[in-house]
Amino acid sequence: MKLSSPIYTLKRQAKLLARDNGIKLHKALNQLARKEGFRDWSHLASSYSNSTPAKDVLSQLNSGELVLIGARPGHGKTLLGLELAALAEKTRRKGYVYSLDYNEVDVWDRFAKLGFDQDANARSIVVDTSDDICAAYIIECLDNAPCDALVVVDYLQLLDQRRSHPPLEEQIRALKEFAIGRGAIVVLLSQIDRAFELSSRGMPNIENVRLPNPVDLSLFDKRCFLHDGEIRLEKAA
Repeated sequence: MKLSSPIYTLKRQAKLLARDNGIKLHKALNQLARKEGFRDWSHLASSYSNSTPAKDVLSQLNSGELVLIGARPGHGKTLLGLELAALAEKTRRKGYVYSLDYNEVDVWDRFAKLGFDQDANARSIVVDTSDDICAAYIIECLDNAPCDALVVVDYLQLLDQRRSHPPLEEQIRALKEFAIGRGAIVVLLSQIDRAFELSSRGMPNIENVRLPNPVDLSLFDKRCFLHDGEIRLEKAA
């Protein structure tokens, strides 16, 4: 069953519905799910996992690529990244999630909302939420991992939060070299500048990526941007 809007948009609608009507978010989610023809939100999420746009994005990613996914908060970049990691097994890859933004319980909770069960997927997905995450940490952890890994890093800007870590561009170059050398796909989630919301653009682009320090964004082979339920995947110029 096709959704009337992408799941990212439905979740935002549910938040507005909950706020405007003074009801719990889970009740608002269930109300929208029933309007879409599902029993409840869990039923919708489970069905959605079989027709997610993440499958289309994943089909366009290749071994050795460094990929950026950018969006403002609440527009689905984290969900898309997690979906890619969860779907990696279908392309004979193993999914790895390195998050500096969420704890492990939060990450698995988001997987569950997408219809992916921790018990069923624990062998195909590795979740790491260490405070030590940086490019060198990720590369060391994956030293003995399968060459066909799909790595999701949440998120780009937080790699730069410790002075003890190398400059952000140096870390990005290291991750790119790792991807090329190991035939992996490395996906970095990224924040978008708040100024984008004041612009007339319908979709953010590479110029809207928020950077705490200079980074050569041409290092990314592909860029994926999300806004208001729309997704645009583009190759580097």
